[in-house]
Amino acid sequence: MKIKSLWLAGVLTASLMASSASAFAANYMPFVLGSTSSDSVSVAADKTKSALTENGFEVVGTYKPNADIEVIIVTNEALKQLAAQSKNGGFGAMERVSIVKRNGQTEVSYTNPIYMWNVYRMEGNIAPVQAAMEKALGKQKEFGAESALSAEELREYHYKFMMPYFDDLDELAEYGSYEEAVKTIEAGLAAGKGGVTKVYRIDIPGKEMTVFGVTFAKGEGADKNILTQIDQNGASHAAHLPYEILVNEDEAIALNGKFRIAINWPSLSMMGSGSFMSIANAPDEIKAALETVTEK
Repeated sequence: MKIKSLWLAGVLTASLMASSASAFAANYMPFVLGSTSSDSVSVAADKTKSALTENGFEVVGTYKPNADIEVIIVTNEALKQLAAQSKNGGFGAMERVSIVKRNGQTEVSYTNPIYMWNVYRMEGNIAPVQAAMEKALGKQKEFGAESALSAEELREYHYKFMMPYFDDLDELAEYGSYEEAVKTIEAGLAAGKGGVTKVYRIDIPGKEMTVFGVTFAKGEGADKNILTQIDQNGASHAAHLPYEILVNEDEAIALNGKFRIAINWPSLSMMGSGSFMSIANAPDEIKAALETVTEK
């Protein structure tokens, strides 16, 4: 029995190593188009929620930036455990799914789990999450970039020279404790400070870590403005939304806007109509709004 147990342990270890290695062996894009249909947004959203829950996901929030878009945010135990294993892993504790009416069809798309797992420099095995999302929602194609990016490129991603990396975070506020941080941010979001409101909250097990999904209603960083300016061509990137505030122990942090937007539009041009220049003030306005929410 001991020999058999050792053999089984060896097989399991080899399997996990192979899964981990495969996560670094290919190239990826930010989003997966799961399916298209003639359904209305509301009907497609209901079907999507059912498929996700049937495959072990928990719906933690929904959000409608406009009448033609609904975003569904889900998590599961695997995602939360991966988040717990990784520094600032709360940024990757969820999957975002968009239902978008575009050009006479309704698209169901979602953030590509392995892409985001690499972008957020997470540890562990993302393969079960990838498989569960594909089983729930399908996979017609990956999209969102002119050329797919390797795991190495994603783990050191920055849009251009002198642009921020994953760890160039916006440090929003410090508190006396984790409890004070969460209480302050909950109150700020409930009050709609800075035009920012709450979509979801995920608490990471075994950690003093909580991620809030938030919407923006004001200025160049407003969700509607981002979608209007840079999400008009091809399959929709609406699963970019919503943005995050992460509480890690006694600090509130966010991804730098120039990084957070670029990871979902890595091929967006710098100049011209529908370019980063059309939302040039958005990153600073997003940071300012989040600071307003998190202020004591």
